[in-house]
Amino acid sequence: MNPLVYFIAVGFPLTAVLGLWSGGLSTFAFPALAFVAVPMAELLVPGLGAKESAPGGEHRTAHDVVLVHAFVMVWLGMGLMLWQSSAVVLGSLEWTGLVLCAGVLFGAIGINVAHEMGHRSSKMYQALAKVLLLPALYTHFFIEHNRGHHRHIATPADPATARRNEIVYAFWFRSVTGGWMSAWRIEGHRLQRHAWWQRVVNNQMLRLQLMQVIALALVGFGLGTAALLTWVTSAVVGFLLLETVNYVEHYGLLRERLPNGRYERVAPKHSWTSDHPISRALLYELPRHADHHAYAGRPYGALRHFSDAPQLPTGYAGMILLALIPPVYKRLIHAQLDSEAIRLAS
Repeated sequence: MNPLVYFIAVGFPLTAVLGLWSGGLSTFAFPALAFVAVPMAELLVPGLGAKESAPGGEHRTAHDVVLVHAFVMVWLGMGLMLWQSSAVVLGSLEWTGLVLCAGVLFGAIGINVAHEMGHRSSKMYQALAKVLLLPALYTHFFIEHNRGHHRHIATPADPATARRNEIVYAFWFRSVTGGWMSAWRIEGHRLQRHAWWQRVVNNQMLRLQLMQVIALALVGFGLGTAALLTWVTSAVVGFLLLETVNYVEHYGLLRERLPNGRYERVAPKHSWTSDHPISRALLYELPRHADHHAYAGRPYGALRHFSDAPQLPTGYAGMILLALIPPVYKRLIHAQLDSEAIRLAS
């Protein structure tokens, strides 16, 4: 798509920021947009389930401008969330709206854009990615996703790959805890030949966790318990939203183990994908996930659609909602899985 199309996504986080600025019931507008309006639009607007492969575009500066805008919106939303929770007396309904609005912003926009920035070779973008993961208190994602998930995707060693028949609520616990511990192991392995003091000083995981603890302490002591509780709860909403996306993206897919004990190379068939233009524009091409895993360094604007990859039956927002109802999700996705198995076998 033309880079200007991605500026449609500008209004997405802006809705969250305006809701957090206004407060009250207006905070529900952004979650409603994400999980009511978008799923309905994806059902009505043609483009879902493209039957032919489609090329990606050329990476341009405008693609990066969209990412920087999202970075600003997330941190502006973070500031407004802390201000509302510390300066305004909120009722339970208003507090719930504030948490949902900020949480969806941190997860759908913050972690998603940090994911794109974290795959760039630029040290500046990688630094921005780590900062952007802070609102969701998920800074370890930078380590585990790039050096763990992309290596072990679609194998039992990957906590972010959902197993067949695993419900999303069990997956949340396994992926959150497993991913955090995996990041520690990855850094420990990287530094195992260094002196003990170097293993402490140069441990990126330790630095990222200290950054989170210091930020939490500053908010707690500076703005009070209410602001701290609101941030932590919003962060949980944000990273559980991410994990639900992880659940959808690789559910039930496994790489074949070769006679030498290694797994086959990652291919488009190991990730669920979608080519709906609404999801693509709002989520910075994340739905073209098969190409992302097959070629992790490809910028989001250049990602391609593979018609031979497993195709999601609906867009990301709809799949997230369906995943929360395990019997319905299994009936729908298992039919897709079985048809994919038959197709690949033939």
